[in-house]
Amino acid sequence: MFDTLTALPSDPILGLMTKYREDTHANKIDLGVGVYKDEVGHTPILACVKKAEQHRIDTEETKVYIGPTGSANFNALLTELAFGKSNPALLANRIRTVSTPGGTGALRVAADFIVRASQLTASQKAVIWVSDPTWANHTGLFEAAGIEVKTYPYYDYDSKSLKFDEMKAALSQVGPDDVVLLHACCHNPSGMDLNEAQWDQIIEITQQQGFTPLIDMAYQGFGVGVDEDAYGVRKMAASVDNMILCSSCSKNFGLYRERIGACSIVGKDANSANVAFSVLLYVVRCIYSMPPAHGAAIVETILGSEELKQEWLAELKVMRDRINGNRSMLVNKLIEKGVKRDFGFIAQQKGMFSFLGVNSQQVERLQQEHSIYMVDSSRISIAGIGLANVDYLAESIAKIL
Repeated sequence: MFDTLTALPSDPILGLMTKYREDTHANKIDLGVGVYKDEVGHTPILACVKKAEQHRIDTEETKVYIGPTGSANFNALLTELAFGKSNPALLANRIRTVSTPGGTGALRVAADFIVRASQLTASQKAVIWVSDPTWANHTGLFEAAGIEVKTYPYYDYDSKSLKFDEMKAALSQVGPDDVVLLHACCHNPSGMDLNEAQWDQIIEITQQQGFTPLIDMAYQGFGVGVDEDAYGVRKMAASVDNMILCSSCSKNFGLYRERIGACSIVGKDANSANVAFSVLLYVVRCIYSMPPAHGAAIVETILGSEELKQEWLAELKVMRDRINGNRSMLVNKLIEKGVKRDFGFIAQQKGMFSFLGVNSQQVERLQQEHSIYMVDSSRISIAGIGLANVDYLAESIAKIL
């Protein structure tokens, strides 16, 4: 059987990581990996997480399975964090949530749920629409689940802006049996987010067309704030009959390797939510049976303690402010180095990523001549910038331009 296999290309990010590690250049810079880094390039464990972990060690009494849904307390607290305590959908008991192995696990649960729902409601293959561009793993993940992936216009590489009119036109043609994936905030890879007025228009189109929105929220709190970043999620849930939300605790809690996230479904009413939930649990049971417990315990300890929650919000603000500050710092340094091209769009975007807007040959030159690493699309991880390397980075960009 194995003799018929052919090798598949490795993930470009993983390849970049290897090249970066092997590079001996004193001023090398990693702008590829999508994790938060502090000023010295370290991804720290949050202080509130350390305290919650100690509490977990002191109080945990068993390692028995926690069931396919995961921790009920974690699910309830994360649902409130995402949707807001006063959301009409939550007050009407229309939301059901399960713990998942990270945000990617949540997306796979959602994908298999969509396939099962599509088999019952439509004769054709399930279809999901994703933004052009979108997170690189979205397409492969949904295709692996048996879903046809189509794209709608989103980012204009030339003007460094949102193709909002084209986006609206495309979504206005999507049928009621399809699913549309939207990024809640901190769009990966462009950093270009919908504003509140634009969200309102997309929600209106969703109501008119009747398609199911799937919102991917991997960076709540990394854009403007915990509540502000959830605007689209909360208003969509209050406005439509059916919705799916995939959320992650990797970035905002710094729990990357703990692999904890959640998949939430919104039903038309409590009864339909219960029916959908039964299907969701069947999907979970068939994929990984039970979710991990440790990360969920950390999050529920933090969110369940007012003191630890306030400490978390303060630490989250430090991370957010550093990323936003890096954006402005890079733009100002490029001006200082005499670069005439306008890079002001970087300071206007949100989250971990932006496209630098240079071509693949220039990306190659940055790597070969200056030991600056990014993917071919010129997507850069903003957290990789710091006071110690921004001058060298700006000088190198100036040279390749």
